Amino acid sequence: MPVYKDKHPTKDGRCWFFRTRYKKLDGTHDQYHSKKYMTKREAQEAEAEFLIKSQDEANVSALSFKQLIDLFIENRSTIVKDTTMYNYKNKKVYLEPLYNVKLKNFNIDVYERWRRYIITCNLSTRYKNDIYKFLKSLLNYASDWYGFNFVHVYRKMHNFNNPNEMPKEMQFFTYDEFQKFLSVEEDIKFRCAWQLLYYCGLRIGELKGITWKDIDFENRKVTINKQITQQSCRSKWQFAPPKTAKSNRVLPLTKVLVNDLIKLKESDKEILFGFKDSFFVIGDVAPQVSSTITARKNRNCELAGVKQIRIHDFRHSCASLLIYKGANINTVSQFLGHSKIEETLNTYTHLYKNALTDITSLIDDMNEEQNNDFLTL
Repeated sequence: MPVYKDKHPTKDGRCWFFRTRYKKLDGTHDQYHSKKYMTKREAQEAEAEFLIKSQDEANVSALSFKQLIDLFIENRSTIVKDTTMYNYKNKKVYLEPLYNVKLKNFNIDVYERWRRYIITCNLSTRYKNDIYKFLKSLLNYASDWYGFNFVHVYRKMHNFNNPNEMPKEMQFFTYDEFQKFLSVEEDIKFRCAWQLLYYCGLRIGELKGITWKDIDFENRKVTINKQITQQSCRSKWQFAPPKTAKSNRVLPLTKVLVNDLIKLKESDKEILFGFKDSFFVIGDVAPQVSSTITARKNRNCELAGVKQIRIHDFRHSCASLLIYKGANINTVSQFLGHSKIEETLNTYTHLYKNALTDITSLIDDMNEEQNNDFLTL
């Protein structure tokens, strides 16, 4: 049930309206054309209220999960980030067994059958629970907008849990491994990409979003204030805000990286027609696609004889390097742009434990040296 935008707004700017068919109390069908609203969301909310108030029980009671998902995604399209929409559409696939189920027929037996299906899927427990949360969001939407009541089902629903599942080991490059990896990279653009990922702890979308105007060569800093959302080709991309408010940050650049960026910019000026500072550092007039970056990473790991890590593991590598060099948890959290310090603690607690062990080893070494000095007196 989409809403529409009128080409002729009212004097105060209202242009959104909805048009829908509904069943009247006498059993006949009619079409309703609403007044105009200021925003798309207002029109969507008004449409939902109209359907409920008009007692369109036949229409609402026949609502299937497939229809609900489409309505939910349409509603959220104007109020969530593109990355969130991308995740919705990925999770939607795992709700296919529920597509033809009418919401009025959704009960604990239906839920349990779906749950058994998800258990058979080759997914991590964490991702299964992400899908479960998506399902609950859909049920909440159906309750808020269409008057359904799932309290009797909620009480018996619960998270997925697999006590035998081994946690995935966090992969990262040590400084020496990274230098070995970097040594096989002859392309200056990719050399800059790997250093930005490793030394700045960037997310892949943040890396792709950097333009030349974001590089402050004089003060050796880079501004992170946007990202590139998912793209399948170089012609389809758009800017989006960083993942969280604290992901907006200004990071220092190493001397070696600055020198490589200077070389890269001079090269781009020579080979890219109409070069502008709005061009992408890792790309040109358009950002580089993730698959190309991943393929290059795989090739370099093989050539350098180092372990294969994910692109996101460069971010973990940066955190590991900072912690190993004595950075406190607040510094690491700010550097990575985490929204909460708890996120940093939960992700890197084991690295801090290793750092504490290193500190005690240093103290033991100093004590041993002091004892040796005493014995020589």
